Amino acid sequence: MWLVPFQAQGAYLRTRGLGPGFAKLWTATAVSNLGDGVTLVAGPLLAASLTRDPRLVAGLAVAQRLPWLLFSLVSGALVDRLDRRLLMVRVDAARCVAVGLLGVAVLADMATLPLLYAVFFALGTAETLFDSAAISILPAVVPKAQLPRANGRLLSAQMVANELVAPPLGGLLFAAAAALPFLLDAGTFAAAAALVAAIGGRFRVERPEGAAPTTLRSEIAEGVRWLARHRLLRILAVAIALMNLTLAATLSISVLYAQERLGLGSVGYGLLLSAVAVGGISAGLVAERVIGWLGPATTMRLGLVIESSTHLVLALARSPYVVGAMFALFGFHAMTWSVISVSLRQELIPARLLGRVNSAYALFGFGSLSLGAVAGGLLAARYGLTAPFWCSFAAMSVLTVACWPILSARAMAQARAQAAADADPPSA
Repeated sequence: MWLVPFQAQGAYLRTRGLGPGFAKLWTATAVSNLGDGVTLVAGPLLAASLTRDPRLVAGLAVAQRLPWLLFSLVSGALVDRLDRRLLMVRVDAARCVAVGLLGVAVLADMATLPLLYAVFFALGTAETLFDSAAISILPAVVPKAQLPRANGRLLSAQMVANELVAPPLGGLLFAAAAALPFLLDAGTFAAAAALVAAIGGRFRVERPEGAAPTTLRSEIAEGVRWLARHRLLRILAVAIALMNLTLAATLSISVLYAQERLGLGSVGYGLLLSAVAVGGISAGLVAERVIGWLGPATTMRLGLVIESSTHLVLALARSPYVVGAMFALFGFHAMTWSVISVSLRQELIPARLLGRVNSAYALFGFGSLSLGAVAGGLLAARYGLTAPFWCSFAAMSVLTVACWPILSARAMAQARAQAAADADPPSA
């Protein structure tokens, strides 16, 4: 089974090896992430205005991430069955309607916690489809050799829009009128859907003629088995699960941490979160060089050290400037890690399995976020706001020690060699 490739045209981006299809995908990513980031800031602020219970505030993050536990495997199988571009268009249209309805409810002073949970659950469900499709479509849009560069550009756009511009903008808009962030997000989803729809070509996995029909269940099982048998990606999946679990445990109560421990208001909270993007943008500019200099394995090892240190510093700090600086360093690590991880998966996973294997990987990475959010809310309610940070530091320290000998240059070289051998046609 093969993906019908997008025929790139356009002088400027062609010379850079990325093509006009990537330009539309990049723009759609930037636009939708701006609106999405505004909502992700405004949502917790709205929840905090309705309740001061850390468990109920953290419940919003649970509602958003729970779909990754429930639906990611099914979503991945659908991505491998359907036209990935059309699926992305339809999902963005659905997200536009969902967040638009929330904006209208806030405008009419009818917003409640159950409604907020329901909309964030719907957005999370749509995300399981959209994100799997977006990762799977990229190898058909840009040449294989350009995947790290293209992923760096996309992740940079996402970080600039979602974590640099959106947080302070979301805080400002929420302070001006609570409905504005959600209505803006609805508009950005509509614009992104139009941009993705403008990408020419078909992006559907073509089945060979005469192939026996398969069930959704058997297709899901095939993707899960492939990931389970691939040692390197299996280890990275487990690592990202614990990394995201500990991160969610702290971020789920970050609005209360910023307000009560650091003394920040809504605008200050948004600015604090945008510090992550400062580091991420810096990494986006130099990630290729850093990875080339240190190698993917060493870069990932150092990333684990940075992630562990982040939780320790946040547990001890009371200055928003210290926390902001640590967030910036964390953003540099997160961007660099993502470029390596996503590019490796796109390179190592066969095209026909990209949706299913990536969704199985996401089950670890994103599914753990909902569990972390639950843990963070419970720990903060029982032991205080810094308890999630201390527990996260301990867990990440153990992970760093365990993964250090496993994340080696030799392991990555062997995985690439095996993928190349599997891709070679059999000898006549």
